[in-house]
Amino acid sequence: MKTFTCTRFFQTAFCLSLLGIFSPLSSMAQGPGSVRGSLQETNGQALPFADVLVLRAADSTLVTGVQTTENGSFAVKELALGTYIIRTQALSYQAGRSRVVLTAEQPSVQLPALKVAPATTKLAEVVVQGQKETVVESLDKKVINVEKDLGSVGGTAVNVLQNVPSVAVDARGTVSMRGSSNLTILIDGKPSGTSNGGNGPRLDQIPASQIAQVEIMTNPSAKYDASGAGVINIITKKQKKNGFNGQAGLVVGTRDKYSPSLSLSRRQGKANWNLNYSGRDQVYLETRENQQLATLPNGSQLRSQQNGSERDHSTNHRLSLGLDYELSPNTSLGFNLTPGLEGNREVGQSVLTQHAANGSTSTQKATQELEVDVKVMNASTNLRHTWAKQEGRELSANAGWVRIDAHAPVTQTVTGALAGGWRQDLRLDANIFFAGVDYVHPLAEGKGRFEAGAKVQAGSSTGGADMSLPVEGRPGEFVYNAARSMKYTNNEVIPAAYLTYQRPLGHGWSTLAGLRSEYTAVSGELKNQTGSYDVKYLSFFPSATLAKELGEKPGQQKVQASYARRLNRPDFMQQLPFAFYQDPLNYRTGNPALRAEFSHNVELGHQITLTSGATFTTTLFGRFTDNAIQSVRAVDEAATAANNGAGLVTAETYRNLGTITNLGAEFTWNQPLAKWWRVAASGSLFRNEVANNAASQNNRSALAGTLRLNNNFQPTKTLDVQLTGSFRSATLTGQGRQLPTGGVDIALRQRLFQDRAALTLRVSDIFDTQVRNYELNAPNLQANYETKYETRVGWLGFTWYLGASKPGKRIETAPQGGGGFGG
Repeated sequence: MKTFTCTRFFQTAFCLSLLGIFSPLSSMAQGPGSVRGSLQETNGQALPFADVLVLRAADSTLVTGVQTTENGSFAVKELALGTYIIRTQALSYQAGRSRVVLTAEQPSVQLPALKVAPATTKLAEVVVQGQKETVVESLDKKVINVEKDLGSVGGTAVNVLQNVPSVAVDARGTVSMRGSSNLTILIDGKPSGTSNGGNGPRLDQIPASQIAQVEIMTNPSAKYDASGAGVINIITKKQKKNGFNGQAGLVVGTRDKYSPSLSLSRRQGKANWNLNYSGRDQVYLETRENQQLATLPNGSQLRSQQNGSERDHSTNHRLSLGLDYELSPNTSLGFNLTPGLEGNREVGQSVLTQHAANGSTSTQKATQELEVDVKVMNASTNLRHTWAKQEGRELSANAGWVRIDAHAPVTQTVTGALAGGWRQDLRLDANIFFAGVDYVHPLAEGKGRFEAGAKVQAGSSTGGADMSLPVEGRPGEFVYNAARSMKYTNNEVIPAAYLTYQRPLGHGWSTLAGLRSEYTAVSGELKNQTGSYDVKYLSFFPSATLAKELGEKPGQQKVQASYARRLNRPDFMQQLPFAFYQDPLNYRTGNPALRAEFSHNVELGHQITLTSGATFTTTLFGRFTDNAIQSVRAVDEAATAANNGAGLVTAETYRNLGTITNLGAEFTWNQPLAKWWRVAASGSLFRNEVANNAASQNNRSALAGTLRLNNNFQPTKTLDVQLTGSFRSATLTGQGRQLPTGGVDIALRQRLFQDRAALTLRVSDIFDTQVRNYELNAPNLQANYETKYETRVGWLGFTWYLGASKPGKRIETAPQGGGGFGG
């Protein structure tokens, strides 16, 4: 932990100030002399970016100074002949002094390696630690600093979001906010592949070690896309220090799980180069048990039970190359190229047993193999310009292109009552283009600011699904079936523009208001079958926030009210009228009549910060949704009858099911209980309502909630421990409910070699309690679907920090004294 006294802090600041004040004098004292050398720690490790001050030996006045390079070397040139004192200083290290004499016979001196020891003594002053707050609130968002979160060791962005307030993640990795999984998820402000129509990387492709912050916008301003019940913006780490910096790591998990990562940057002059690589080679196991009871048109009942297991082997390689260049002190230009490869191979077996009302029983076994091969290329550029004479004025623009080439053949072989199987070859070829511009104009005398912007996203994709059926008497051979195959096209253009206005109103009041417009044009068709969709509409999305600071000290207590209109566009897979088979007895088809859902979102929040460092936040919220989109599963009676009772066939599709209202409250609590212990808790309780798919019945509603408790301990100065528990209650779905789930994680991090490395250990879901259990209750179908993913995993990781990079420290302002349980 980097700790330094106030005395030393002011001493350093004073010396650097003198260096700036007297730099004109030092430039007048130029001469033929020079001093070269290097600075090292006592173990021989180079010490980069330390201060090297040159003082006159006669009166200790400052002559000049430099910083050591990334390899610890330094050179001071153009010194007049004479005697000097070379003083070295770096935070958390003892100061060093060396005397040097420059003469006419020896004007240049090469010093031996100067070694300095870590600072071990502390004066009686208050100890200061540079920290970031865990949660920072602003008018339109909540910023959570997650660099120090240990609960995601070995994981991805999905694991990071598990510990973020207002967000819930289920065992399958589905992210939701206040009961809704319809979210806009951004990566550094750009849509991720998880978003509705997002074109960027998926959350499970981004290592947790590369994430610095998460921005949560439950009621986003008009600046952000209107799609989704809320916005999550994941901010990745950016290295801005001079020289060469970075980190390399490898995390190994139980049962064949490996995650290497490398992050490098070099900043020199006007250029800042970045290279990031993340890889993943992981195997997960899964078991499932499904039970169904169907009532057929003739009144008879058919009961089935399916047990299965699956082995999922995923590989992922993602490389990011970036360059930021300063064209001038106020203008910068950036380029980024991100190629990626993704592979996935799933092998599953299942046994299906069906019992008919007449007492007959049939059994069949199925083996399914899926291979996924995806190639992605993402290229983007951005321009940023500021005005030196007008602080806060800024113009930024960006443009980019994404290319996706995906191929996924899936084969299923069935033996027993429905012997046979099928092979479906899925393909996707997509190109997405996007561009946008944003402008910020501050008003005079701090009276607020205007923001305006426009963007457009256009994409086209072609794809298909070739169905092949087995050749009778020739196991393993399949023949193409044109009647059950298809080719499709999908095109979309979504231009948007926005305007926001923010200003203080006086007496602690402030406001932010805006208006956004989005035009949606989406079309698609099946080329060799009947079915198409063509949707065009213009929508407006107002937003407003009003906040008031209370109390004598600014920021100590605040109340805030906000409103935003949002929408949820169906993606083309939800609209494409073609059957995609999960197995011979279950398939999913799109609905070309599906339309977007719109919602009105309101919030009322209160935040208070106590002198003890505790922070409490409470929020009341409401979401009122029209044309709610929900999935609906039903018995395919014709297909079931064709099986002569040997197989119950179900079909899933999507419908707009009326209006729903969700009301609730959530809270967060963050407090240091001791200098070695910090606790954070968050939770929500809300009215979960879903529209009933039967027009003659009322909507269903029930109370639901989430709870998360996070404890951070620091038993020694270099050891961090994190214990996290989470629980999510049962929630309603369109035709049933999702049963409760929860789990406990533990993680440890030991910093090594004077913060040059870190060893991490994490065990997720210690008690193996996270299970996805879904109950369905439709008029002619009752079912229970239980899936157990491999959630209990042990992770061991090692990270080496390069250059000036260091592992994150715990968040607190500590009194004088060392760490430890006893204080």
